Amino acid sequence: TAVPPNLWKSTDGGKTWTVVNVGLPDQGARGNSDVDLAMAGDGTLYFASMTFDRKTSRGTDINIGVSRDAGVSWTWTQLSQTLGDDRPWVEVAPDGTVHVIWNDGEGVSYAVSTDRGKTWTERPRIHPEGGSSHLAVGPKGEVAVRITPHSLSGFKDHPDADFIAVSVDGGKTWQKHRPPGQRKWTPMMELKGGGLPRWVEPIAWDAASALYYLWTEPDGVHLARSSDHATTWRQWLIAEMKDATPFFPYVVARKPGELAATWFSAKLPDNTTLRTHVARITVAANGPPQVRSAPPFTFDAVTASGIPQPGGEYVPVAFLRNGRLAVVTPIQNLKANRLGFSW
Repeated sequence: TAVPPNLWKSTDGGKTWTVVNVGLPDQGARGNSDVDLAMAGDGTLYFASMTFDRKTSRGTDINIGVSRDAGVSWTWTQLSQTLGDDRPWVEVAPDGTVHVIWNDGEGVSYAVSTDRGKTWTERPRIHPEGGSSHLAVGPKGEVAVRITPHSLSGFKDHPDADFIAVSVDGGKTWQKHRPPGQRKWTPMMELKGGGLPRWVEPIAWDAASALYYLWTEPDGVHLARSSDHATTWRQWLIAEMKDATPFFPYVVARKPGELAATWFSAKLPDNTTLRTHVARITVAANGPPQVRSAPPFTFDAVTASGIPQPGGEYVPVAFLRNGRLAVVTPIQNLKANRLGFSW
């Protein structure tokens, strides 16, 4: 049975929350899995949502909802109905162009809207292999897409599909570059035997059009910056880890050189000592990044047998207008049948 995606809204800085009525499935509001939310400069909201069939462990469709009145009313468009649809992302350029990516095991799909979501055009795939790991749009309309080997909800791997694709003409053409650093990609279905989990490999543009990439290795958390659209990079080890392995990072950027990041750490593969990390990062024009980290914390997410779990593939972080950071974590306690989110 089709269900609408869940969306919540707070108007008092997260003290209280109310459910947003995004519509019904027969109106196109469909989704029960991966989501992404973006807001344009004029306040238009874009809500991307994926439907996942838990019986077959496959995605079935990608949908996009548009609201021009702060979530009071919504119109929905189905961007794809392909078995295997997975991991949508949506971002809005300064000129109002909306970019959406997803994958289905046969490459990274891509659609745009130039009329505030009234119509959508699916453009050629950005790459014929790999997964839609992350999407970022820069201050001049630059678009960056992180393409990774994992796709089709982790059931398919293209080992050579490891790129950062960049477009400086609104997504019409793409230049693909190998990312900085070294990574070993363990197929998702083989992680129980050991290996570092990877899924979202986050990228972000700051206000000066510098592109950042955050990733993890067994030795710690790594950050790289490019000032020439991913052609060349400077890179740093920003958090050294000795007693646990970092994984599932996330990063956002705001003013020039101003970043915020999250990641998990644990003793793998059984997730003992699972912790969540949040940090503010300042990257000067010269010199190493300055990192301020909050004390690591845990949240309410365990499997049915009581084993700690991350509850997803990243912890989202965002800059608020007042300069504070917002962090959302899932409540996914399957043992106690307790579900929700914390702010």
